[in-house]
Amino acid sequence: MKDIQEGLSLLEQGQLTSLEWVEQCLQKQKGDQSNALISVSEETLNQAKKSDEKRKNKKPIGRLEGVPLSIKDMICVKGQRTTAGSRILENYVAPYSATLIEKLEAEGAIFVGKTNMDEFGMGSRNENSAFGSVRNPWNSAHCPGGSSGGSAAAVASGLSLASIGTDTGGSIRQPASHCGLVGLKPTYGRVSRFGVIAYASSLEQAGPIARTVKDAALLFDIIAGHDPKDGTSSSEGTQAWSKNIQASVKAKKIGLVRQSFSDEVSSEVKGSIEAVRKEIEAAGGQVEEVDLKEFSALISTYYLIATCEASSNLSRYDGVRYGYQSEGVTRLEDLYVRTRSEGFGREVKKRILLGTFALSHGYYDEYYLSACRMREQLRQKFKDLFSKFDLILSPCAPTVAPKLAPKLEQKNSTQSHASTVQASKGVKKENDLQEYLEDIFTVAANLCGAPAISVPVGISQGSEKLPIGVQLMAPWFKEDTLFDAASFIEKTFEFQKIPEVVQMWGAGQSGVQS
Repeated sequence: MKDIQEGLSLLEQGQLTSLEWVEQCLQKQKGDQSNALISVSEETLNQAKKSDEKRKNKKPIGRLEGVPLSIKDMICVKGQRTTAGSRILENYVAPYSATLIEKLEAEGAIFVGKTNMDEFGMGSRNENSAFGSVRNPWNSAHCPGGSSGGSAAAVASGLSLASIGTDTGGSIRQPASHCGLVGLKPTYGRVSRFGVIAYASSLEQAGPIARTVKDAALLFDIIAGHDPKDGTSSSEGTQAWSKNIQASVKAKKIGLVRQSFSDEVSSEVKGSIEAVRKEIEAAGGQVEEVDLKEFSALISTYYLIATCEASSNLSRYDGVRYGYQSEGVTRLEDLYVRTRSEGFGREVKKRILLGTFALSHGYYDEYYLSACRMREQLRQKFKDLFSKFDLILSPCAPTVAPKLAPKLEQKNSTQSHASTVQASKGVKKENDLQEYLEDIFTVAANLCGAPAISVPVGISQGSEKLPIGVQLMAPWFKEDTLFDAASFIEKTFEFQKIPEVVQMWGAGQSGVQS
């Protein structure tokens, strides 16, 4: 099935039932080799049957009635295990649902599973999960991107037709780009964060990963809006974005980030940006290069703020109230130390330490406040840019999806956590800074709170055959402008969304390369 729109059309015409649709997704899960899911909902089939009964009896139905979605395992669904990809929450069952989940359920959506992710959203490759790394459906030797890599892999491989992820520094857009999908990071405050496990509260925002721009807009229609349960929720009005998309860039002024052509960007990514520029200009748009002088400070600013907020947010996981608790401990201090040492993974512990150091006496002004000042400077920079341009164009990532770390043993998510953790020992990783730099083009949108979207435009040459995506940023609360331009790019490049290997996985054959 191509996308949600096609599925809804088949449901309305009676050519497909929700039960059949969900069963197709569950069947593909049996042959899946991507390790995209951490858990599968036991109520899925019953929900599909109830949805079909509604249609049969001509009862009121929602805009997503009977549509199978997946949810990043950082978002609470009542009665379901919610792990944030971490051992410290491996057996945590959410007592309530996130606001965005309640909105999707009210429209009839069915959740077929919780997707794998970098632990607490900390990573760019989905190699930091306590439940094993995720593989890219386009080429299983490569990562799907992170931290919403499981969501992107699930959609690309047909385990669900769309997914909801979270984006702290590019965690929706980058994996969407690496898996040939559309990923939307809304304006900060557009979507309620109530019920979304916190990593860096001032940066992160939930949003859709889908196969088409219209599907992403439809999901955004539903999950956007003010929520009194979230103190950072915006009261800005919403609209039916999916019904008002105009696939056009005519008369639009677009700023092209000059650093898109730096040495760190691969030749194929540069070529894709050039191709997009030519198509925009041919369609009546105006493209002008802009020099983002703050570019070199983006990563350091982002990681200082993110690690400081992580240090604060993750202090709640102490082995006392909920989550993992170390056994055989007699002293309270030992309980804290051992629980956090055993429960958190390497990357999470490293970021907590970095954040704690930056917030410590004597370094607070030098590091954290300096990063906050740089963040405000960046916000002012984009405010100035958006006074001249309707959109800002750049790559989504400097390269296509990197290869997975060597000596990685892939484990199925149904195996015990202990065996998965044991299997992941000895994984060799590249220099961490190199991995952080993969977010260089995406973190700006999170730092200044503006909306951004990634759109696939092509596939790399040679044996890798991996998707390439571009990113568009718009002024605050101008998601409609994003959807118009993204839809134009989508229509112009007619990107094929489904990798060939999906057919093999769906048939229960192994698509994993050695």
